[in-house]
Amino acid sequence: MSQADGSTLHDRTPPVEDREDDDGLPSQQGPESLQTSPQSMFLQARQRRKIAELEGKIEVVESGRAVKERHAHHFVRRGLKRVVVLFDTVEDLVAENDRRYEDNDEDATLDQDRLESGYSILMRTLPWFLKKTSDMEHDDYMRMLKLLRQGADGARGDDTSKLKALVSDWVNREFRPNPPIDINDKHSHGFTSDACGKLLCPAELDWNDPVAGIRDCSDGHIVTDFSFPVFLYDKYVADPENLEEGLFKGKILLQGYKAVFTSPSSAKDVEGDGDGADVIQNNRRANKAVLAGIKVKKHVAQIIKMEKVTPRSIAYIACQFWQTIVDFFERPPGREAQHRVDKLLEWWTRKVFGRSCREDLTNVVKARMSVNALARQRAQIDDATFDSN
Repeated sequence: MSQADGSTLHDRTPPVEDREDDDGLPSQQGPESLQTSPQSMFLQARQRRKIAELEGKIEVVESGRAVKERHAHHFVRRGLKRVVVLFDTVEDLVAENDRRYEDNDEDATLDQDRLESGYSILMRTLPWFLKKTSDMEHDDYMRMLKLLRQGADGARGDDTSKLKALVSDWVNREFRPNPPIDINDKHSHGFTSDACGKLLCPAELDWNDPVAGIRDCSDGHIVTDFSFPVFLYDKYVADPENLEEGLFKGKILLQGYKAVFTSPSSAKDVEGDGDGADVIQNNRRANKAVLAGIKVKKHVAQIIKMEKVTPRSIAYIACQFWQTIVDFFERPPGREAQHRVDKLLEWWTRKVFGRSCREDLTNVVKARMSVNALARQRAQIDDATFDSN
């Protein structure tokens, strides 16, 4: 453009401070902002590095949290057969619950009642199960059920291998058979071994009269799941006139339970009445150590947040009699039988978790405690004041 009209290029260019941005708003930049100082460039680069560093840390934390959640779900999956259901599947439990919801069937069979009880325990063990499966596509749902099944089956295989070695050692130490039980020689197990045969002998029979009859499975000495073996009894002795006395208090049964749920080392302490190592207190100390960044190996009961012994976990250890044991605990014939079952489970909880585990308090005991007593006293004073007015 020429300068013939008397104006210069500089005259036609608006001042920098009055220049408009692309969005039509006045720019707030001054002439000094057209050039970036080295110090400003350094600060910007440093901020970018800090942001990248923080983003990396967040990614690591999120990744670690996801790994921990996967590990937690993995170990909880492994606990399903131990505390929920041994022989049936999760699909069976869900199907029975759906059937009851749709049919409202009050005349359920014993097997169906057992499945429904299992579904209730499943919901308590996996509180996320219902919500998560409700939002899943069918293929994802079937994939999750497969993972649950694989985890539970893997845990059962591990427990079987663990107990195979431990039980052999316990029998050898307590009964000192000659020859000793060899975990690698199945021919030295079962009724061919005098020590094992005594433990497996049906409660209604005498192992010493006659030995040959039981070993040869002759008439009247056939061993089936209709008979409780004496290893389930306290001191391995059953009273034919009172078969409930001492039942499910066998030393090896208790050792097997502790080996699976609270560690093999804890199985050494079964003689006292819950006076040994306090498992729950140790769990709390372990949790504090984990929060402090110290790696601590957790046992099964700790992982699945188990602080009380349950009927189905006892039945898991004596797996051949699973249904019979579950029914013994979950379907007592009357109020007195239920009371005996409750006392037996309290005994188990003391033995496994120690005495510091707070037992369920009765209403009478709760009423005597200071918080409730104070509320009652204040109400009495208030009533007396109202009456006097």
